[in-house]
Amino acid sequence: MVTAARWQAFWEWPLTVAALAFLAVYAWQVLGDLTGTASQVAEVILLLTWVLFAVDYLGELLLAEHRFRWFFRHLLDLAIVVLPVLRPLRLVRLLVLMAIFQRFAGRTMRGRVVVYLVGSTVMLIFVASLAVFDAERTESEATIRSFGDAVWWACTTITTVGYGDMSPVSPTGRLIAVALMEGGIALLGTVTATLASWIVQRVAEEDEANQAATRRQVEALTAQLAELTANGAHPAPHRPHRRSPRLGSQQSSRQVRATRGR
Repeated sequence: MVTAARWQAFWEWPLTVAALAFLAVYAWQVLGDLTGTASQVAEVILLLTWVLFAVDYLGELLLAEHRFRWFFRHLLDLAIVVLPVLRPLRLVRLLVLMAIFQRFAGRTMRGRVVVYLVGSTVMLIFVASLAVFDAERTESEATIRSFGDAVWWACTTITTVGYGDMSPVSPTGRLIAVALMEGGIALLGTVTATLASWIVQRVAEEDEANQAATRRQVEALTAQLAELTANGAHPAPHRPHRRSPRLGSQQSSRQVRATRGR
């Protein structure tokens, strides 16, 4: 019986290869300005990658226990199927599968978030640059004339700087700009949350270290006090004073002589 987990495990690497193929062919198509047979071959490869993503999406939807809940929780997967330019974002999942990135990511959730963040940022800038360059290069009033201009525009847009020296004029380019703005806001929020979490953790670690040192000092002082109490000099018990027999006889003789003298 095919389960959702087996389905995901089976399609993980095929979809990763498909995303790589889409990214390479899409970049080849945009930067090479293909025509004729080369353009047709590129379109066929892009169509095949779309079919793979669509099959995977439908399979996961049908195998999900709660389909409506799964649908609303996987809107990004739907966007990847509907919007072709988002398919290379699937490559971000490859980062946590490779051992070399696992070393940098570590075993903590924060490390994985950092890896996802860096991979998503680089991929989003590259794909957005390709998409906006493809949409703007045929416009007569376009300010984005080269791929370098597109990369510069993508970097200023995703960081919410927006110098305004370049901006898309076509409807498709503006739609890409809106998506990139939203992605930039989300990435900045993730960076802020990750940094705040790291600071809170460091403060908590310092506080825990100080508390541990204080506890050790208190325990050491308590042990020293107990040792002094156990080994200290105790006062001798009170005993009634006893006269020396010799001293008592001398006092008796003196008393007798005093009586005779009277």
